[in-house]
Amino acid sequence: MSKPTRRAYRWPKHLKGQQSLWYGCDYNPDQWPEDVWDEDIRLMTKAGVNVVALAVFSWSRIEPSQGVFDFDWLDRIIDKLGRAGIGVNLASATATPPLWLTQAHPEVLLRDERGDTVWPGARQHWRPTSPVFRSYALKLCRAMAEHYRDNPYLVAWHVGNEYGCHNRFDYSDDAMRAFQRWCRRRYKDIDAVNRAWGTDFWSQRLSDFSQILPPRFIGQGNFQNPGRMLDFERFSSDALKDFYMAERDTLAEITPDIPLTTNFMVSAGGFALDYDDWGDQVDFVANDHYAMPGRDHLEELAYSSSLVDAIARRRPWWLMEQSTSAVNWRPVNPRKEPGQLERDSLAHLALGADAICYFQWRQSRAGAEKFHSAMLPHAGEDTAVFRDVCQLGGDLQGLSQAGLAGTTLAKAPVALVFDYASQWANSHAASPSDRVEHGQEPPVWYRAFLDNAIRPDVLPVRATWEEYPLVVLPALYLIDADLSKRLHKYVHGGGRLIVTWGSGIADEQDRVWTGGYPGPLRDLLGLSVEEFAPMAPGTPGLLDHLDLTDGVTAHDWADVIGHLDKGTKVLASYRADPWTGMDGMPAMTVHDWGHGKAAYLGCRLDAQGLAKVLPALLEAMDVADMRSAQGDPDLLRVERVSQDDRTRFVFLFNRTRHPVQVQVEGRVLVGSLASVDGDGKQASLQVNGALVQRVVGHRH
Repeated sequence: MSKPTRRAYRWPKHLKGQQSLWYGCDYNPDQWPEDVWDEDIRLMTKAGVNVVALAVFSWSRIEPSQGVFDFDWLDRIIDKLGRAGIGVNLASATATPPLWLTQAHPEVLLRDERGDTVWPGARQHWRPTSPVFRSYALKLCRAMAEHYRDNPYLVAWHVGNEYGCHNRFDYSDDAMRAFQRWCRRRYKDIDAVNRAWGTDFWSQRLSDFSQILPPRFIGQGNFQNPGRMLDFERFSSDALKDFYMAERDTLAEITPDIPLTTNFMVSAGGFALDYDDWGDQVDFVANDHYAMPGRDHLEELAYSSSLVDAIARRRPWWLMEQSTSAVNWRPVNPRKEPGQLERDSLAHLALGADAICYFQWRQSRAGAEKFHSAMLPHAGEDTAVFRDVCQLGGDLQGLSQAGLAGTTLAKAPVALVFDYASQWANSHAASPSDRVEHGQEPPVWYRAFLDNAIRPDVLPVRATWEEYPLVVLPALYLIDADLSKRLHKYVHGGGRLIVTWGSGIADEQDRVWTGGYPGPLRDLLGLSVEEFAPMAPGTPGLLDHLDLTDGVTAHDWADVIGHLDKGTKVLASYRADPWTGMDGMPAMTVHDWGHGKAAYLGCRLDAQGLAKVLPALLEAMDVADMRSAQGDPDLLRVERVSQDDRTRFVFLFNRTRHPVQVQVEGRVLVGSLASVDGDGKQASLQVNGALVQRVVGHRH
């Protein structure tokens, strides 16, 4: 398939014409009587809100019966907002169909893998491949666009909502026919499908495209064909993308000057769709992120935002949703700690966001999300949450005045590579261990680098990572011939590459590379892996860990390295009982290739173990200087830079549970849980504290 052309970048324009940061929320006025609306706008103005997303789940109010539209209530609230200087990010309102539609056309409803209907009662219960549903949805899009085409307060289109959050997979006959068409476009002839999926195994050979089925229920305990599963993941992402594009194009035809986007769900555990592929199809990237409470709260947030920034190709992006405090959908929903509301938003901002928004404005009284926090809580205006919301609004205005909007994230010295397809393949394959998947590993490496005072960038595999001095492939399961060529060229030209266990096992169709792992990278790494030694903690008599000669311990996975090329240097080996067959076997190596070096880590380490081995590994690869140049591991340090590289905005975040002293480098713009010494040269960051400074002049 040909590579799509990326849409031109277009950022929403402020009502007042100035370049400044956006600040706002989802707003659901249809949940409240109109006598509340003026009070909402008063409080929004007090908080500094300048944009709201409207009508995300309002189809049943906008079109209460087929072909009958009621825009009056929406017109009134848009007019009130606009006259108050608050722009409208207007949804296409297609996220969930009204009951009159599903009652008349139950054939638009999802089917699960057993063929059971997913009935109305929640949201997103529609089939992306249903021609009937598409017809109704596009009629609504046309009606919305025609009605609001000249509205001066419309700043952007919010197309759909969190595609695939609840309708990622559909197993209906509509999906079956669409999957067959998708396979025909991808493979052209049925023999190519047979080769890709290895259908001679278990007598699954296909003679016609009509025999292709979605991976429906095949009996408890059976294993699906992994090639078909991987392609169904790809197809499902594409099917939802095609639906989004149909909505987008309908809106764009009528309102060509209004930027369009939809909200992704990028996080350390968010793998529903290929968001890097989707990034080609939006005018600007937007993301919903709900922080993971606990020890890794800040690190996971930073990791996720770094990936969003890369998907946006270093253009400013929009944080569409986050929470002011607790969410409602975890088994236990902790409130945010003091300082985290502002700290989290500043961290997203540091990593490239130019819009900071929340779900939602006013906390709901009824419905499934009534215990989800909001900018205005149940307890009202006189609350810590609302005071923090107002403080953040003021700080964002100050940062806008200082020129932050439009600056970009400064490039890090390290690229961590992530791949949606590798994660999908890992999660479905009957593999040596179901305790490990590709998607788990980049966040572990991210934290380990931060513990060495190095902030990495997280990049999708198809992004341009060749410009980085050091690239890390953490458990990148799928490596095809083209990626192998890129990696060889990168290292030969002087690049430094770290590859880990679980990488290069299979090609793009999940067909295993023969001749030893990691497949096409064996010569580059100067070694060959014969088999795997997965570990089983808690099972007596089986290997449950492996100690390394450098003082760390491996868990879950180790490689049996059966061959080393001449010149491959062993940095660490295993110390183990003789019965394991692992004693003295290489665990970490480095190999010269052309003008560069390629290292291999053949076992799984936790973040603490990785942090401990990184200094020696970086030294062996002749990039130890990047560690000493970065700073304090107690801090997350991020910079945004102006286009002329003369102005830097330096963000500092306390990563610890104790106060941290920091050096003041420039003019302090924001200090959240931070105090600057009398001489202005040092500051103290409390737990969850953050400091933002403006530094003028080229960096040395």
